[in-house]
Amino acid sequence: MKHDGEMLARLVAQAESGGVGGGWGGVVDMVTIRALIEEAAEMGAGRALERLGLSDRGAADDVRELRQLLGAWRDAKKAARGALIGWLVRVALALLLLGLAVKVGLPGLVRA
Repeated sequence: MKHDGEMLARLVAQAESGGVGGGWGGVVDMVTIRALIEEAAEMGAGRALERLGLSDRGAADDVRELRQLLGAWRDAKKAARGALIGWLVRVALALLLLGLAVKVGLPGLVRA
């Protein structure tokens, strides 16, 4: 996805020579302005992808795989958090029952 800027240069030349009165001071066609903006945005996006190392053909697969990996990590983190909270609740309830049994003095639990 390499952009050499040739189209952008042609659009700039067209904008400079076109319009009423010529040059940038004149009225430039809106189609030319939109084409300039679109081409400049496309070039900027291409440069950004190149800097991130995502300009090759396999980049879409890499990003898709990273998203799946991130989703799996989030699911695992959520499951681990849920399991930890579940175990903490169980331990708290077991301690509460043990304390209640000691307080009531259930036979066989406390040797007097």
